[in-house]
Amino acid sequence: MLCNNGKLAKTSASPGKTQLINFFEITSGTRPGVQGENKWWLVDLPGYGFAHVSKSDRRRWEQMIENYLRKRASLTQVFVLVDARHPPQQLDLDFIRQLMLWQVPYTVIFTKADKEKPGVVSEHERVFLEALGQFAPFLPRLIISSAVQKTGRDQILALISEMNGEQMGK
Repeated sequence: MLCNNGKLAKTSASPGKTQLINFFEITSGTRPGVQGENKWWLVDLPGYGFAHVSKSDRRRWEQMIENYLRKRASLTQVFVLVDARHPPQQLDLDFIRQLMLWQVPYTVIFTKADKEKPGVVSEHERVFLEALGQFAPFLPRLIISSAVQKTGRDQILALISEMNGEQMGK
């Protein structure tokens, strides 16, 4: 969705297809006052949720994800993808709790918003933020998105652009 290239990354109806850390070098257009192109990395991590894999594989993924998130000095933001069709899942809340513990900046992105009625998505957003409020000292930025309708795309790209500007001394 972000790069307008549906073939950039493979997706599957069954969870657990992403088993490695996948790096995508993205080249954006030029920015005012900066010569040349703006390059940045989009990194796809294995999911922490519903994949049907062995406990040893799941633990290996957890360690790989933790090592990446805690030791990657250039990491500026983690996008936590949450399915907007469902109320808060404990796995999502636990993962966010870990990000907070590790002091990793994050934004919550509600995905698949086109697959549910807007009122239901709004209610799931409200309940999700309420659940986060039970342990989070501040509520994160939350973006509603749909890959099909491109909802939220501009907000996500603006956030990435803002962070890239900060990284480059803007």
